[in-house]
Amino acid sequence: MDKDARIYVAGHRGLVGSAIVRQLERQGCGNLVLRTSSELDLRDQGASSAFFQQQRPDYVFLAAAKVGGIAANSSYPAQFIYDNLMIQNNVIHASYLNGVKKLLLLGSSCIYPRLAPQPIREDSLLTGPLEPTNEPYAIAKIAGIKMCQSYNREYGTRFICAMPTNLYGPNDNFDLATSHVLPALIRKFHEAKLAGAAAVTVWGSGTPYREFIHVDDVAQASLFLMERYEGWDPVNVGSGRELTILELASKIGQVVGFTGEIRFDPSKPDGTPRKLCDVTRIHALGWRHSIELDAGLRDTYAWYLANRA
Repeated sequence: MDKDARIYVAGHRGLVGSAIVRQLERQGCGNLVLRTSSELDLRDQGASSAFFQQQRPDYVFLAAAKVGGIAANSSYPAQFIYDNLMIQNNVIHASYLNGVKKLLLLGSSCIYPRLAPQPIREDSLLTGPLEPTNEPYAIAKIAGIKMCQSYNREYGTRFICAMPTNLYGPNDNFDLATSHVLPALIRKFHEAKLAGAAAVTVWGSGTPYREFIHVDDVAQASLFLMERYEGWDPVNVGSGRELTILELASKIGQVVGFTGEIRFDPSKPDGTPRKLCDVTRIHALGWRHSIELDAGLRDTYAWYLANRA
């Protein structure tokens, strides 16, 4: 990408979008096109179309999405499928109509079957049933992948897809009702420490395995793929390493300084039992993650302390 190119980052205030903006600015890209959701509702086809006609971006990072953890996905399934489908449809179609040179769709590793062989290869897509707790969101993201591939096939566009594993880092969502597991645990342990609580209760059994990657690594991978990848197939972005929720909770408790008991509530859903991504494809392209989990947790907790108000 030319440093003077017009680059639109959709969702620039979110976890991934804000990290992509930071990375672009570090690389000297000064012609960024940014709009908040109040300035531009990407679910609105007319508004989206007018924006693209006026701004004519050269490159698009599609990081705008409605996201959340198990509780949010279970509580708002209609919103998760509708909002994400509308955002993707409008941005992808407008990018085609207005001659965008290249688009990167940010998806999620939850697109893969619930019981996919581990580690999960990209070709596992659509080979089995999805995890019920996030099926509407996953279906929307699968539709986004297929839309990019279909436009490439019919119109000759250069639309690519990256599938990050579980993200965390600065600017994450720490709302206990809608957040993912890692930021939720940071907040729970912090508040328990302040309250002098004897224990913290964590959803589920603690036995599922999860893989985590720092959002700054995902931002670097996004720019790397935008500049070097031309394939139609999605590309997993992850660390290639996993741990149980129990091990994650223990690490977070240590980082926060909570010394009480960690309890689990098996009446709450666990979600997918294991979800480790095969990162062979992106490694073969020449990219690897650089931020290990322990350092990333310390960084994220420091950000939370500075910004929790």
